[in-house]
Amino acid sequence: MTTLALSVADKRRTFHKLHGSGCFVIPNPWNVGTARYLQAQGFKALATTSSGFAHAQGYADGAMSREAVLAHLREIADGVDVPVNADFENGYADDPEGVAESFRLAVATGVAGVSIEDSTGDSDKPLYDFDLALARVRAARDAINKAGADTVFTARSEGFIVGRPDLAETIRRLKAFADAGADCLYAPGIKTAEQIGAVVQAVAPKPVNFLMSAATNFTVKDLADLGVRRISLGGTLARVAWTAVTKAVREIAGEGRFGGLAGTMPNAELNNFFREDVRTRRG
Repeated sequence: MTTLALSVADKRRTFHKLHGSGCFVIPNPWNVGTARYLQAQGFKALATTSSGFAHAQGYADGAMSREAVLAHLREIADGVDVPVNADFENGYADDPEGVAESFRLAVATGVAGVSIEDSTGDSDKPLYDFDLALARVRAARDAINKAGADTVFTARSEGFIVGRPDLAETIRRLKAFADAGADCLYAPGIKTAEQIGAVVQAVAPKPVNFLMSAATNFTVKDLADLGVRRISLGGTLARVAWTAVTKAVREIAGEGRFGGLAGTMPNAELNNFFREDVRTRRG
């Protein structure tokens, strides 16, 4: 079986259509291998993860350079035939002019979507002031427009994951970001049906992304019924892998036992998958 190689423009059009109705899961690979495996499982789009990528490179989340992230975005976008959304953190700049330049570069990598956060990375002042946060969103939107790209633009408000869990303020920001041209809105860290429903209603009819970062009783249908359009996993899949590795190596180092190796996927299965993947991509 051969796959149809999609152009960047095709991927962007497809990504927009996915946001038009229904609800889809957008899992987060951290390298090309995981990206291609997730694509093979039938997911219609993927998203990068800043934490998953950083940890795989031996850095803390937020410590990777813009240049390294841009190269990673291009590698993932080139490596699969489905749309890829870029976790672009805070745009690698504080001022709107710097954000605009970063977004111009991100669009050029071929990603189908890109997001911006309103978090500063400063624990004493974890969120940009409202006016500056809004100016940064406008600058990102303008940069995408000037690039002539149909890239899906997601604006995030990070209060619930940086110690400022104020739903009213989160909604105020998301509504302003929507009015400033964000295509999709995202408040990572909200958990309850009431919070989710309030965010969805506040920015309607624009789509909302929900972060699934831990085991939960929510199903895809439950979230769809609440009005969520997109469900991402952030760095959670990467942490699933790290959890398995750390459990196994701690047992080996601490007890001299190898029970953590039980039930692992055979090497041959992975080899067979990637051989077939290469054949499929070559046609």
